[in-house]
Amino acid sequence: MLLYPNINPIAFSLGPLAVHWYGLTYLFGFIGCFWLSVVRGRTRGWTAQQLTDVLFYVAMGIIFGGRIGYILFYYPAEIFRQPLTLLAFWEPGRSFHGGMLGVFIALLFYVKFNFKKFIELTDFIAPAVPIGLGFGRLGNFINGELYGRITTLPWGMVFPHVGPQPRHPSQLYELFLEGVVLCIILVWYARKPRPLGAISGMFLLGYGVIRCMVEFVRAPDEGHGFVAFNWLTMGQLLSIPMIILGLYFVLRKNAEH
Repeated sequence: MLLYPNINPIAFSLGPLAVHWYGLTYLFGFIGCFWLSVVRGRTRGWTAQQLTDVLFYVAMGIIFGGRIGYILFYYPAEIFRQPLTLLAFWEPGRSFHGGMLGVFIALLFYVKFNFKKFIELTDFIAPAVPIGLGFGRLGNFINGELYGRITTLPWGMVFPHVGPQPRHPSQLYELFLEGVVLCIILVWYARKPRPLGAISGMFLLGYGVIRCMVEFVRAPDEGHGFVAFNWLTMGQLLSIPMIILGLYFVLRKNAEH
């Protein structure tokens, strides 16, 4: 049995300004995504300026989409009580699926003004996305949030703020699977020319499958529990369309090369 290290969420302070580890993990994630995109872009005709522009759009999509999706998917009643909470991006509470939709919308704006194909762009950036996901899960672990269900396994971790029982450190599972394993799979898959949309499809499929698996050991979202069948979580419900769409793009035979 392991004990949660109870890390101070504040990394350091600059006068009255407190810099949180969660914000730093987002920053490190963006830097990692940008680095891998630059490395891959050297042989694919992408300039550093183009990638900087793309990163800006992605950041806006994540910041606003993640917050809006969190409220829409998990706390929709808040919209009627406090409509501006949708835009309170400085407050805790993010949804990966909302952030993903936010990124898609932001990239649609990017391609509209930069003469790029949307699916070509998502194919290019998909292998770098898991780096950001991995750092995000590290931030979840430091915050002691999104912990797992109670377990008797020897690596079960006690999160004192939720009780004395050992739990799955599901944030670390997701860090490894979404961040490391998925990145390796996508970089390997993208080495060879693929039909347009196949790399994006592999990301959707890979993330959807991993998320559905981890949800079986991750504690259901607080205040929501299971959405159906006494086992289906909101995370799984939102990931199922990703799996279906991912399979479509990976398996379709008449895609443009």
